Amino acid sequence: MLSDDDDDDDSSQLELEHKWRDEIFLKDRIPSWFAASGYVVLAAISIVTIPFIFPPLKWYLVLCTYILAPALAFCNSYGTGLTDWSPVSTYGKIGLFVIAALVGPNGGVIAGIASSAVMMSIVATAADLMQDFKTGYLTLSSARSMFVSQLIGTAMGCVIAPLTFWLFWTAFDIGSPDGPYKAPYAVIFREMAILGIEGFSELPKHCLALCCGFFVAALLINLLRDVTPKKFSQYIPIPMAMAVPFYVGAYFAVDMFVGTVILFVWERLNRKDAEDYAGAVASGLICGDGIWTIPSAILSILRINPPICMYFGPSASS
Repeated sequence: MLSDDDDDDDSSQLELEHKWRDEIFLKDRIPSWFAASGYVVLAAISIVTIPFIFPPLKWYLVLCTYILAPALAFCNSYGTGLTDWSPVSTYGKIGLFVIAALVGPNGGVIAGIASSAVMMSIVATAADLMQDFKTGYLTLSSARSMFVSQLIGTAMGCVIAPLTFWLFWTAFDIGSPDGPYKAPYAVIFREMAILGIEGFSELPKHCLALCCGFFVAALLINLLRDVTPKKFSQYIPIPMAMAVPFYVGAYFAVDMFVGTVILFVWERLNRKDAEDYAGAVASGLICGDGIWTIPSAILSILRINPPICMYFGPSASS
């Protein structure tokens, strides 16, 4: 058993470690005037350039977005730090509904979606930077070096992201309901912008009632999972996981199911290795699946078809 002296030594050691981390993290702190001036410069550039790209989104609407964004970015960064989950699209919908309603039928859809993208870019970047600072604090790295790395990565993204989009846009039929890249969020955000303009009266019959019903059902299921003993709650489905396939398609649910089966068998064979390496293996599988889209896009641009394909159809047509 540990004595009181051992407990005191452990607490003092932990306190010294915290002081050491604080000292290193705050040693190269970023001046407030630099952060504020950088935000103002970026806001000025956006106010000038974005209305040229999206004419319905006027300059004063972009200014309002930049004024509102810091408060939402703080909330998102705080929540991301606690949960490691960034619900950035939720904050983007605030700008989407508000701007779409303000602009109205003449360009409200474009203005709402564009303002949502601006809002999400600001809020997501703040959360990512906070996570970088958190990593720097835990690894005894300089906050300034983490910030510079974020700037370099953002500058690279300004070049790489448009090129990647062009690659996908050229190689695949983006947005096609029958294609591999259906872009479901594009349809959803467009419909939400229309909803912000026209109101609930334009929704299909009983649509609002169904939304409210499923919302209440999701709350009740989550509450039931919290109050039910663990041996029973593990068999109650998670509403968020149930909702994901409705957004991105069934293929995502199939991937997650296969991964769950692999993890289940692995835990039965060797629980310790599964706990230690499951995250790394899952990350490798996800990255591998994502990386393959690049050579797949290149092959599609070159009009090179795979030698084998599989097709399922009715017996009469086959």
